[in-house]
Amino acid sequence: MGIFILIALLYLFRLFYLQVIDNSYKFSAENIVLRTITQYPARGLIRDRNGNLMVYNDAAYDLMVIPRQAKNIDTLRFCKLAGISIEEYRVQIKKAKNYSWYKPSVFVKQIAKEEFGKLIEELYQFPGFYAQSRTLRKYPLPIAGHLLGSIGEVNRREIEKDGFYRASDYIGKSGIEKYYENYLRGEKGSKLIEVDVYNRNQGSYQDGKYDTLAIPGKDLILGIDADLQWYAEQLMQNKKGSIVAIDPQSGEILALVSSPCFDPNLMIGRKRSENYGALLKDTLKPLLNRAIGGTYPPGSTFKMINALVALQEGAIVRSTEFSCKGPLTKPIKCTHNHITPLNLDDAITQSCNPYFWNTFKSILTNPKYKNSHEGYQAWYENVVSFGFGKKFKTDIPFEVSGNIPTKGYFDKVYRGSWNALTVRSLAIGQGEILVTPIQLANMVAIIANSGFYYKPHFLKQMEDVDSLKTKYSTKINTSIKPKYFEIVKAAMIEVFEGKHGTARWYKMDSISQAGKTGTVQNPHGEDHSLFIAYAPVDNPQIALSVIVENGGYGSKWAAPIASLLIERYLSGGTKRINVEKRMIEGDLIHNTD
Repeated sequence: MGIFILIALLYLFRLFYLQVIDNSYKFSAENIVLRTITQYPARGLIRDRNGNLMVYNDAAYDLMVIPRQAKNIDTLRFCKLAGISIEEYRVQIKKAKNYSWYKPSVFVKQIAKEEFGKLIEELYQFPGFYAQSRTLRKYPLPIAGHLLGSIGEVNRREIEKDGFYRASDYIGKSGIEKYYENYLRGEKGSKLIEVDVYNRNQGSYQDGKYDTLAIPGKDLILGIDADLQWYAEQLMQNKKGSIVAIDPQSGEILALVSSPCFDPNLMIGRKRSENYGALLKDTLKPLLNRAIGGTYPPGSTFKMINALVALQEGAIVRSTEFSCKGPLTKPIKCTHNHITPLNLDDAITQSCNPYFWNTFKSILTNPKYKNSHEGYQAWYENVVSFGFGKKFKTDIPFEVSGNIPTKGYFDKVYRGSWNALTVRSLAIGQGEILVTPIQLANMVAIIANSGFYYKPHFLKQMEDVDSLKTKYSTKINTSIKPKYFEIVKAAMIEVFEGKHGTARWYKMDSISQAGKTGTVQNPHGEDHSLFIAYAPVDNPQIALSVIVENGGYGSKWAAPIASLLIERYLSGGTKRINVEKRMIEGDLIHNTD
């Protein structure tokens, strides 16, 4: 009995101490609760190469609910303040209850600060509801939607993959936002607050003793030039196609345009799902990133590759001549009549199809190989050294590899019985060859550098993370000797400078340019207009590819667009107002004349 009495006295004394003497336990479950508020970090900012802000954060709020506490409220008034319908209220409260009666969940997502002002003033009248601060991504300029990407709510698979995320968190879904998610997202913090029965914040629990600070995400500086990106999108409006511009001295992507494009501001906030659905249904496919995901036959732009391979393999020399009978030539005809016979320089300037058919045939029938199949294998190995037929595997998400057909592919298709004539379309960049616009731009950078390249990439600099940048600084050499590139470069200069150059109308006195036109056959309509170029000739600072789908000859649309971009990047503006006006106002989507 004495033991039991002693234990009872100890319990009574402890209860007296907790309820009367110790103030830290004075709060009862009826009038005070503690709530853990997740402190979401500010997502890292994204700037262009010149420090211009491309993506920043703006305040937003999630309206949270604890179903067990959400009782006896004026539903109509609540819906009016929250900007939702009664039907939406019923759906969301049901979802919240299915998730948990006791745990908080998001009731209304991403309420902009402008809409939130009225709600927060009266939120205390609605028990069970409280606000949690978040941030929305904002874009000062409506450009670069494809490359910047977007963020969205995590799904179950993403939560299971990474314990950092909880339901209703946000994650990078595409583009730069996705690739650099682990750096941009920062680290969460938490705050313990006291809340009374009226849902009113009573301040931090024990003066924030148990709070942890959120750590902001790291800022990115991209190689993108925002002004060039904006100008390129202006030139490509009402056209389908792409533009990729690269700094050949670093591999940094200066501009990446897929047209039609979209305003990245459409992919934020409460309207994201609705806008995404509309873009997804658009028959022009604005969500398709043609610059890295579109594949095209390279057409005449590929003739320089065949010329370089032939020179490397000793199949031709610079002075080698072949004759051309224009449209009457067989087995591959020329698009026009010109001087004949012609050497390599003239063939590039005139973009002569028969010349490059004979060049390609000379590679495959080279006497140093046993047969044309061995000659083809040598051609293939040289071609893929330019980065064709494979992914760059840098920070370019969702890129595709394109296609350079292997010897094994033709062995399978033709059961081992094939020769140069069978695969002659490859001589002029047609047939089974498929390349992406970014691979074409990289090819130009290689030519500008006389045989080497740095893998194309977006990142220029990241706060406190130098290792990411250094992995893109490795120089990659092709299999072609540098001396052969000088021959091709001289011919590309004549495309602008020569009397018969296919881009002579876009020559500039102040800036030296080198380029090559391409007209790609399209079985579904008008041919595609292609152009590749670099400038200045003596110190290349920009290399680019331009593809205008259904644009016809390369000199009609792609060449002037490329030349305007070169002028804009190197001089900050353009003097050729009439050419600029024609390109910007040109409509190849709604006007087929």
